[in-house]
Amino acid sequence: MSTATVNPTPANTKSEKWRYVGGFMAFAVLSGVAFFGTMSVLVPQRLRADLGMGATESTAALGAINSAGSIASIFIALFIGALSDRTASRWGKRTPWIFTGAFIYGICFWSLSRPSTAVLIGIFYVIALIGLNMVQAPIYALISDRVEESNRATVSAAIGGGGVIGQGIGTLIGSRFIENVEIGFVCTGLCALAAGVLAVVITPKEPSSKDMVKDTSKPMWKVIVESLTPPLKNCGDFYRAFICRTCLIVAYQMIFSYQLYILTDHIGESTKQAAVSMSVISVLTMVASMIASLISGPIADALHRRKAPIAVACAVFAIGLAMPWIFPTQMGMFLFGGIASFGYGMYLSVDQALNVDVLPNKETAGKDLGFMNIATCAGQAIGVAITSSIVAATGSYNFVFPTAIAMAAIAAIAVLGIKRVK
Repeated sequence: MSTATVNPTPANTKSEKWRYVGGFMAFAVLSGVAFFGTMSVLVPQRLRADLGMGATESTAALGAINSAGSIASIFIALFIGALSDRTASRWGKRTPWIFTGAFIYGICFWSLSRPSTAVLIGIFYVIALIGLNMVQAPIYALISDRVEESNRATVSAAIGGGGVIGQGIGTLIGSRFIENVEIGFVCTGLCALAAGVLAVVITPKEPSSKDMVKDTSKPMWKVIVESLTPPLKNCGDFYRAFICRTCLIVAYQMIFSYQLYILTDHIGESTKQAAVSMSVISVLTMVASMIASLISGPIADALHRRKAPIAVACAVFAIGLAMPWIFPTQMGMFLFGGIASFGYGMYLSVDQALNVDVLPNKETAGKDLGFMNIATCAGQAIGVAITSSIVAATGSYNFVFPTAIAMAAIAAIAVLGIKRVK
């Protein structure tokens, strides 16, 4: 039985390496601007100020919207990852999905400026995340396809650091338009569209896949079933990395998705004061994550180590999470922004390299990385669900922070259990 061939991983030239770094960083920064500007500031502000929801109601609505989007993302990431492994096209097997997804992602984020109900906001957000996963799953698979192993941590650092930098810029843009969210949504929609387009334009051109040999004996329903089948052989380390990512993203989402509400409800600031504080936090986030990425990715490549940098990152991240708990003040949030972002930037700078290194089968990289993306989606859904549940049950954010710290500790234990990667 003939199967689809896979582009061999090339020995990247120096110029190619830096084009991958530039292209993936452009995607991560712009996508981070779009996502976090929208979900950390603009949507929470729209729910509370424009739709007039109270503190508990808006917290629950934000959690429901995030959870719905994350659940939808799980299935679309699996399906698109598997299909992109099999796509025959003159533009390559990943590129058509990236362009299509970028268009959907951008249009739907812009469309969030129009709805007048939480339900419509949730619908547009879910469709936007479908577009994002149509971009994200093929881009991450390109690391396995096209980036030499010795360069993967540096490229992963570009994605990880770019994402946290994008988060800072997105929060800054969202805060700037907190009283004019329609313009803010236009800005984030344009960034979402540009994220996928620039990733393809800057990175080396993907080879044509139109002549690749494909398995034509399988009907579409079998392809769908296979796309939903998780890795089952030689996959212990894959699932340890999966647990690490899930737990760390749970901890991350528990706090970062609720920054605006934490500043107003936990710290006691007004909406305008919170906007100023979020602007400062965004700058701290950008600086800390940039430094972490510049340091961690190249060092991990040079030392050929993945586990130790991630374990240290989890510890630093946990310290940052503790700051608003110990110091429920504006300064506590500033310390959180700097320390937690440095730790999370360290993690993201090595994350994608680790995930590629623990793949059970390189020929199904798109599908398996789609499964790894479940960790992101599930982490986002679980994180916001935990925070909204704690706030609903206790009426405060006091128990949110120790819970997030516990999740970061579990992530460190999981990654240290990986055997195949140093």
